[in-house]
Amino acid sequence: MTGNEAALLYLSHADVRRALPMADAIEAMEAAFRQLSDGRVTMPGRSHVEIPEANGVVLIMPCYVAGTHHVSLKLLTQFADNGRLGLPLIQAVVVLADAVNGRLLAIVDGSAITALRTGAASGVATRLLASPSADTAAIFGAGVQARTQLEAACTVRQIKQVRVFDCCRPAAEAFAEDMSSRLGIPVLATSSVAEALAGAQIVCTATTSSTPVFEDRDLATGVHINAVGSWRPRTAEIPPDTVCRARVFVDRRVAALEEAGDLVMPLREGRIPAEHVRTELGDLIANRAAGRQTRDEVTLFKSVGLSVQDLFAAARALENARQLGIGTALR
Repeated sequence: MTGNEAALLYLSHADVRRALPMADAIEAMEAAFRQLSDGRVTMPGRSHVEIPEANGVVLIMPCYVAGTHHVSLKLLTQFADNGRLGLPLIQAVVVLADAVNGRLLAIVDGSAITALRTGAASGVATRLLASPSADTAAIFGAGVQARTQLEAACTVRQIKQVRVFDCCRPAAEAFAEDMSSRLGIPVLATSSVAEALAGAQIVCTATTSSTPVFEDRDLATGVHINAVGSWRPRTAEIPPDTVCRARVFVDRRVAALEEAGDLVMPLREGRIPAEHVRTELGDLIANRAAGRQTRDEVTLFKSVGLSVQDLFAAARALENARQLGIGTALR
């Protein structure tokens, strides 16, 4: 074991971004979802600690995958009022330990991991479900997560045009300027939801909205949707009419049926049966389930975020960081 491998490493936000390019993150998510659907993952439900007086929540998310060399623990805070304080909405850390002897291996910036692994999950879904010729994307939201959603879409499809909508127009304009420069493609901040959706073949929602962010009637034929913003039973970014007519795919069925308001609310209202939400992304990866069936159908990937994603993303970041010789040794 080299000195670099023996050290407990700290990987900062910048280290993670350098060590985990989006293509690698997408590969890591494919492996994570395959292992999950193969039944090799021990992943207790995430613990919630609500802090109502500060409009915040703390999440604790452990994970172990049989046959791997890592066990992980993620601590994440989400405080809805942080924007006006000049602080990130989500702050987190992921701790990796050796699954053979329990030795601590790395402390990883969890905000970067969360953004990358969530974007990469949508990248996997887009690769498997979006039309192969899809080249126009609509992004709802203009924060950190919206950026990795677009980055992932551009990794798996030849995106030629992007439109972004956010209720804060200056944020959408800043997003458009930043991502156009970063990706080398035209990104337009739109003044209306319908303008953002016109002709879009890939739609990504990454907002904090508690109610649907678009109208079903404005969707283009054959669109693929990645919905990642809402993860509580009483919040939803996607209109129920869209959920009812779409072929729905999820990261983990049991978690989606407990947490994803986009699905939970139409299910409780009797608009869809539980069987409407039956296919996990891992089953598509392993060819145990079919993806898009027709050119014109709507496909929807609903993600609530899983600790197995944190484990695989952090482990790949650590592996690459060791090869690159980056990170701060803590002992």
